[in-house]
Amino acid sequence: MNDSQPPRYPRHSCSLIAAGFLVTVVLASAHAQRDADVFGTFDGDPMYTLLEPDAIPAIRDPEFVSGEEARAQMSADEPVLGVVIGGDALAYSLWQLDAHEIVNDVVGGRAIAVTW
Repeated sequence: MNDSQPPRYPRHSCSLIAAGFLVTVVLASAHAQRDADVFGTFDGDPMYTLLEPDAIPAIRDPEFVSGEEARAQMSADEPVLGVVIGGDALAYSLWQLDAHEIVNDVVGGRAIAVTW
């Protein structure tokens, strides 16, 4: 073979080269996507975005029940997060916060975000 002719490969070699190219492109694309999800570092290790903003919906208009209704619905040892502001006292069920993680509310005339 002289230098002016391109190298020739058997047909199966071309398939392997094409497959190798495809794998390289897919892996490079996945690596670029992973790098795009890095939003910072902690002690030199990358921190990745796992969920998009608002992926876990907040409770925006919570509904409350009376103490008697709550006693009928909840066990005596069920944990709650209590908030008292300006004489208003509210309790947020932690099992509900497990599913939503945040409640936007107004207590004692003040806008608050209850998080868990």
